[in-house]
Amino acid sequence: MTRVLVVDDEPQIVRALRINLTARGYQVLTAHDGTTALKAAADGKPDVVILDLGLPDLDGTDVIAGLRGWTSVPIIVLSARTDSSDKVAALDAGADDYVTKPFGMDELLARLRAAVRRSTTSPTPDEDALVETASFTIDLAAKKVHRNGTEIHLTPTEWGLLEILARNRGKLVGQKHLLQEVWGPAYAKESHYLRVYLAQLRRKLEPEPAHPRHLLTEPGMGYRFEL
Repeated sequence: MTRVLVVDDEPQIVRALRINLTARGYQVLTAHDGTTALKAAADGKPDVVILDLGLPDLDGTDVIAGLRGWTSVPIIVLSARTDSSDKVAALDAGADDYVTKPFGMDELLARLRAAVRRSTTSPTPDEDALVETASFTIDLAAKKVHRNGTEIHLTPTEWGLLEILARNRGKLVGQKHLLQEVWGPAYAKESHYLRVYLAQLRRKLEPEPAHPRHLLTEPGMGYRFEL
């Protein structure tokens, strides 16, 4: 049973999400502030987190940072903040998706399913599971990346992007294709998501992030992974 942690200080939203998620077979944990959310995540080990940014004690971005210190659980932000700077800040902190209030329950549930799917996707058995570059190694079977012998922590969304590029190494992967595969059809035009997450991957994996050797951009077209 997939376990969902809902973090929101609005009781009616928590109640609506609990009813809808429980009816669809999810196990639901709840928290009404950031401190409780971090404890609930540590104790309950959820499979996905739905997080409001406007919490009474901590800002949601601080909760994201706190979670990312030890877990790669998918985080879907659910917030009334619609400014692009808030969205970028949440994504930079490690969120995997961003939904604005008011929201459609069907859309939120679809994004939740997509987030869980990304975090549990396994490679096909006939595929070469180990991808080695001069700078880092990708284990597609174990869903891990190592650089200089040290495992590099990636969020589920970062992994989703890297995995698609690695599976298509040497080939141009279009922006639209990446967005649809990682975030879903509704995000086909959100090219800024790719800029944010590719920059994060380069900072974590490239020896010189400003001059990448492996995660390359084809301006106006897409991205390419080179060994």
